Amino acid sequence: MPGLKHERLCLPPVAGVDEAGRGPLAGPVVAAAVVLPERGTPRGIDDSKRLPAAERARLCARLTDCAVVGIGIVEPAEIDTLNIHWATMKAMTLAVEQLAAALGRAPGHVLVDGNRLPRWGYAASAIVGGDAVSRSIAAASIIAKHTRDTIMIQAAEAHPHYGWHSNKGYGSAAHLAALRQHGPSPLHRRSFAPVAQLELVLTGPATGA
Repeated sequence: MPGLKHERLCLPPVAGVDEAGRGPLAGPVVAAAVVLPERGTPRGIDDSKRLPAAERARLCARLTDCAVVGIGIVEPAEIDTLNIHWATMKAMTLAVEQLAAALGRAPGHVLVDGNRLPRWGYAASAIVGGDAVSRSIAAASIIAKHTRDTIMIQAAEAHPHYGWHSNKGYGSAAHLAALRQHGPSPLHRRSFAPVAQLELVLTGPATGA
């Protein structure tokens, strides 16, 4: 289970940051930043990928009540403009900015899951596999994942063809089949290869005058 070894080496308050939604063909990328309380942190915090959806929902609700949380969301159109890497960096930056506003100050240190940091002025460290070793990052992974899944389940009501209630926008066989049959929705990422290739097929190659 993720511990607090990395947090104890840093100047408090320490924020953990993680994202959800780098790989899907549709929907936003979502980042969360979390400062855990000194006491009263809920048990069971782990890498969100290891937890069932119901447990993520329970822990997200508990963390929202007891921790200081910031969330950053970058929508598909901006992902297409920035590319997914810089959109993820922006979502993380937005999450930490919201967290800092809630804290009333900048965090003393930010622990980020992965091997790259946004271009910001915060003292920060990138930790590969951080959601498996840092409790703060794991908490952020839970909130980011649950927040994004909720967005995609709600979006599935308006766009029922693609099965987002189950695939959450990832390129499952059913999602790809629906893309071929119905074409992309406004929430699809046009810069991602399966969607871009499909649009090229649907519109045909450009021709000169």
